[in-house]
Amino acid sequence: MNYQAQRRERLAEFVLTSDLDGFLVTNPVNVSYLTDFSGDSSYLLVGRDRTLLVSDGRYTQQLREECPDIPVHIRPSTLRITPAAGECLKNLGWRRIGFEAGHLTVGEFEAFRSMLPEAQWKPCADAVERLRLRKDASEIAQLRAAIGMAERAFARFRASLRPEDTEKQLSDRMEALVRAEGARCGSFPTIVAVDERAALPHCPPSGKKLGEGHFVLVDWGACGRFYRSDLTRVLTTRTITPQLERVWQAVQAAQKRAIASIRPGVQAQAVDAAAREVLKEAGLGDYFTHALGHGIGLDVHEAPRLGGTIETLLEPGMVVTVEPGVYLDGWGGVRLEDDVLVTEDGCEVLSSLSKELDDSGVF
Repeated sequence: MNYQAQRRERLAEFVLTSDLDGFLVTNPVNVSYLTDFSGDSSYLLVGRDRTLLVSDGRYTQQLREECPDIPVHIRPSTLRITPAAGECLKNLGWRRIGFEAGHLTVGEFEAFRSMLPEAQWKPCADAVERLRLRKDASEIAQLRAAIGMAERAFARFRASLRPEDTEKQLSDRMEALVRAEGARCGSFPTIVAVDERAALPHCPPSGKKLGEGHFVLVDWGACGRFYRSDLTRVLTTRTITPQLERVWQAVQAAQKRAIASIRPGVQAQAVDAAAREVLKEAGLGDYFTHALGHGIGLDVHEAPRLGGTIETLLEPGMVVTVEPGVYLDGWGGVRLEDDVLVTEDGCEVLSSLSKELDDSGVF
């Protein structure tokens, strides 16, 4: 099945219903979503009944291999991508053109307007991103693969831990391990935070050694050809302290409650509230300082967001992270994160790593 062709057809329907002649896609992530092209520096023009991919000579062979069904215009080396796309738009004769308002720069927009002064330009926020909200079977398969890479890397990572390892060394090691498991790269720079540094939700890795603390928070992911995973676990390096046990149990209960609430028709803010209520009951509500989760796919952070003011209704095919956390200055933090698929009658947790604390430590 040609999933990319189906996606372009859905965008063409948007063009028609929006009374446009065509749509200009400039975000490289969205170009990949609509074409399966893994390069960059290319724009996609989608009309009511035709599509054109504007690229350059570096990608001629790659375009034939990755998207052989799409007409391609290879710009000359003397012409940059924006004027090349402008010339194509002129040749197509489009007069009502939608564009990605959240991606096209002011300078690029002004260049297009000067080249096509008679055209009417319509800024369209998230036109392609709305198509990406619900993942198709191909996307879900790629997300499962990215999660598998991350989980296999984590098993090797855990087995490699030594007291003298620093946060920075461990962050670098995880990048190497996800690549060794088949990933193109990590989904983002791995977060490794020992003890009190785990109170920083996006802790930058430092020279602090693993053996200097009682526990370590690890937030990592693997990026396949396109799709990404995002997971978080906490490992004990010594015996479990009463404070760690208390916070961990509250975070784990909050995640369970939130996941249990995920099903079609539920508002995103209701899922966030389910987790927040558990932490509030445990006296830790004030220390959960971020939204519960976010969509994941081609981008590590995409729609829908699970937050306290987000009214988006969950639909089958959406994939979100569920990551409650508690952060206590001077002591540390605990976060538990999994990737969850909304199904027709509930949800499926796509990640399978243990969610229990091991009181034997990792050394």
